[in-house]
Amino acid sequence: MKQFHEWLACKARKKPRSPSWSSQEEDHGQRLEAKLLAAEQKRLSLLAKAQNRLAKLDELRQAAKNDVEMRFEKEREELETRVESRVRQAEENRLRLLHADMQKRAALKERTARSLVQKATSESKYMEHVRSAILQKRTAAEKKRLRLLEAEKTKAQARLLRIQKAAMNVCSQREKERKKLKEQLDNKLQRAKKQRAEYLKQRGSPHNSAHADYVKHAEFLSRKLARCWRVFVKSRKTTLTLAEAYDALGINEKSVKSMPFEKLAMSMEFPTVLQTTKALLDRLERRLVISHSVACSSVENVDHLLKRVSSPPRRKVPPSREGRTRAVAKRSAKSSEAIIRLPRYSLRVVLCAYMILAHPGAVLSGQGEKEKQLMESAANFVKEFELLIKIILDGPGRPSDVTGHRKFRGQLANFDKAWCTYLYCFVAWKVKDARLLEEDLVRAACKLELSMMQTCKLTADGQSPNNLTHDMKAIQKQVTDDQKLLREKVQHLSGDAGIERMDSALSDTRSKFFEAKENGGPLAAPVANVSTPLSINPSGKAPLEVNENSRTSALGSSSVVRSLFGASSSSSTSPVKQPTENEQMVNEMLHEDDSAFAARSDSANTAEKEFQKKVRETMEKAFWDMVTDSIRGDKPDYSRLINLVKEVRDSLHELAPKEWKEEILENIDLEILSQVLGSGSQDAQYLGQILRYSLDMVRKLSAAAKEDEMKQSHDKLLSELAASSEVNDSGINSFVVAVIKGLRFILEEIKELQAEVAKARIQLMQPIIKGSAGVEYLQKAFTDRYGPPDNASASLPLTLQWILTSKGIVEEEWNKHSDCLSIMPPAGQAPALVPVLRAGHGAPVGQPSSSSAAGASGQPECKGEKLDKLIRIGLLQLITSMEGLQMQSTPESLQINLLRLRAVQSQFQQVIAIATSMLVLRQVLMSENSKATPLELENAISELSKALVKILDSSPDAGTEEIVEAMIRASALVGSPSKEKIQARRQIITRVFLKSLQPGDVVFKKVSHAVYCAFRGVVLGGSGPMGQKLADAALRRIGAVKLVDRVMKAAEVLIKVATVSEVVHGPWYKALV
Repeated sequence: MKQFHEWLACKARKKPRSPSWSSQEEDHGQRLEAKLLAAEQKRLSLLAKAQNRLAKLDELRQAAKNDVEMRFEKEREELETRVESRVRQAEENRLRLLHADMQKRAALKERTARSLVQKATSESKYMEHVRSAILQKRTAAEKKRLRLLEAEKTKAQARLLRIQKAAMNVCSQREKERKKLKEQLDNKLQRAKKQRAEYLKQRGSPHNSAHADYVKHAEFLSRKLARCWRVFVKSRKTTLTLAEAYDALGINEKSVKSMPFEKLAMSMEFPTVLQTTKALLDRLERRLVISHSVACSSVENVDHLLKRVSSPPRRKVPPSREGRTRAVAKRSAKSSEAIIRLPRYSLRVVLCAYMILAHPGAVLSGQGEKEKQLMESAANFVKEFELLIKIILDGPGRPSDVTGHRKFRGQLANFDKAWCTYLYCFVAWKVKDARLLEEDLVRAACKLELSMMQTCKLTADGQSPNNLTHDMKAIQKQVTDDQKLLREKVQHLSGDAGIERMDSALSDTRSKFFEAKENGGPLAAPVANVSTPLSINPSGKAPLEVNENSRTSALGSSSVVRSLFGASSSSSTSPVKQPTENEQMVNEMLHEDDSAFAARSDSANTAEKEFQKKVRETMEKAFWDMVTDSIRGDKPDYSRLINLVKEVRDSLHELAPKEWKEEILENIDLEILSQVLGSGSQDAQYLGQILRYSLDMVRKLSAAAKEDEMKQSHDKLLSELAASSEVNDSGINSFVVAVIKGLRFILEEIKELQAEVAKARIQLMQPIIKGSAGVEYLQKAFTDRYGPPDNASASLPLTLQWILTSKGIVEEEWNKHSDCLSIMPPAGQAPALVPVLRAGHGAPVGQPSSSSAAGASGQPECKGEKLDKLIRIGLLQLITSMEGLQMQSTPESLQINLLRLRAVQSQFQQVIAIATSMLVLRQVLMSENSKATPLELENAISELSKALVKILDSSPDAGTEEIVEAMIRASALVGSPSKEKIQARRQIITRVFLKSLQPGDVVFKKVSHAVYCAFRGVVLGGSGPMGQKLADAALRRIGAVKLVDRVMKAAEVLIKVATVSEVVHGPWYKALV
């Protein structure tokens, strides 16, 4: 519009015109102005119309907007109404579907329960059959064991008779030799007396020619004696010269301790050292023999020990003379054995004493009891040897600060006594090394045999193929030579028994090799495991019988073959060391308090303990019968009796204080006792004095509170022994009866006294062990068995599996425990009524539980820490499993507590059985007599609970019959039933009770779940009020509130095991987690 106006204004612009046209132009301008005015008015009118139209459009738009908003609000409200109705309908549909699904699951569970009941019934029948078979086998095994014991007893008696006969022969031979020597001495004395008499007769005339001849003969003898002495001094040297030569070597206690081991070993191999030391030892042996011959006594025989430390004779026979020598060797075998005499003081063993004294760690491979005894005896031997050298150098008449006033003969006897002790300890230690060495030799022989068979491809008949190469023949020859050398070593170590074991191992190696070759199986690396029965008895003699050795040789060889070919056998794998007795004792101290540990009884009522007790009683009876037989008859052997008296003396000497030790040795003199018994008089007076003195000493060493009781028992024993003065009905001499009875009584009294002393010492050590020392000891022992925590995943497979299984359920169990804590009522507020399963009544919560003293020990609750939570829930899973805990399936860290966990598992199962019994009795009584009052029901249930607790505590293996009888007796308190009703009730209770104990039964599931929740509440909630409330709430659902105390005590043990195991085995658990 504006552009149009501007255009129109341009059109109306005045143009220069001529004056003639001015009037026309003014008219035309007026007309234009009128037109412009009209156009302006028209524009204004159009503008007004447009504004009116726009105003109307705006009103219409606003009205439409309001209408749309109202319509949208209305539609939104309608949509919300439809959505809510659909949500309600969907929830109803979901509930209907859930209900249908629960019905399906219930039907499925019912079908599964029926199948499980059938399966359990068949399994129970099978288990009964198995139990009967096991019982028959155990009976047969017991009979066989008794027959074996009788056979062993017969063998022992026969062996004893042979030994006695040999001893009698030796004694008679020695007596003949002694008589012969005595006669020779008497003859010499008679000749000497005659010569002296003749000399005295001729002495009266000094100018007699006979006297002159005598003087010349005396001068000749003196010159001959001087010449012999000079030859002796020059060739063999005097004892002083030999001692000075040895002292010049510088081998003494002080010098060897300052020398390194390599230098000391090299110095011991010098020829000068060996020759000088051997000459001195041979001289000391001769002086000892002369000293004993002068004193008319015999030297202690140690030939049986010297044979074990002597080196085998090395003889090289030329090939050309081999045939002749073989024939001669058989004829001269006996004579050569009699000619060879071993030196009493072995040079090698004597020098080993200095090496053991200076460097025990380099010589000895361990620090066991035998090694300690060897070190002590070596130190004592070196001390006595150096004192003897000192006396020789200083002279017997010159006392010094070291030797005092000792004489050469007395010190030589002490030196020989120390040598015998050291030699016995050395042989005992050498036997152990010989056993290990024989194992290595047999293993090497098996390796050589296996390698030769693989390389040379031998056939099953032992023949070699014809196409053997030169190298294969050389291998066969070399293997044969090496095995010959190994056989000689084994022959020297173990004799014929070792050769038999080696041959058996080689034979089994060949057979297993060909068997594996035929089957195509792989050949494992040879690792032998030989059991070499090398041992000596306390007297130092080798066993006379080799039946057991030959019996174990087959086992040893078979184990070698099994390990060679990788067979799976218990003997081919070395078992893991079990916890020692000290570890178990420390573990008990960490788990129990002072009173519990002091009052702990060692006589557990288990089948294993009873069996061990019977075996112990049988062995003791056999021992005392053997002692009785040895001192009975015309030629009694009192060696066993003297050993028993020596045991009594040594035990009293060990228990007595220092002031009494000398008195004990004086009053119990074994030499006097040997002389009294050796006279054959069977004089019981001296033995009676020893018995009375021993009883008095035992009474003095015992506690004062037991003195009166012991005095009465001792007086009674002495009066009984005094009364037995005649031969009894069985024909045994009264002396034998009195001696055996008295010694047995004293030894039992000393055993009890030693047990009391040991218990007192343990109680004194408890405060130390219960601190960090006990934990460190158990950690060190566990490290020795299974290695450091870094290798836990490889060395602890059972623990790793247990932890992995527990990790999958630990969070779920902890959440359930947290939910139970969240719904627990506040303190002082009780829930209304808890339904009792299948009984039709409720149990009031106000009923007090029997756990008034539960939680007295105050075991802590679980704070939610990862490791603590994992261990507690893992232990709970172990003890709630249906299968009994076994050593093979128990985690390695818990095997030391296996018996404790078994006891808790037994308590868990007993609580389930008692709770099920109470529930079944309540149900049966309510179904029979609905008029029974709640008080009568509670009395019957309470009586049943007490009876079952008493039965299961006294006999953990009680069966169904005992439990049913207790239920029948408790049900008699409700009403007065007749005999027919009691019989019918018995059948119903038995049927329902057995059905309720089936694993698939609903009642069993509910009861076991409730008991599990009770245990979980105490294990995770602690043994304080919170844990007690959780257990009370869980058991109240099945009407077993009276069992809360039992659950609390069992769960406290489980908490203690968890806390101690976390402290001791925490590093290994953390490495596995």
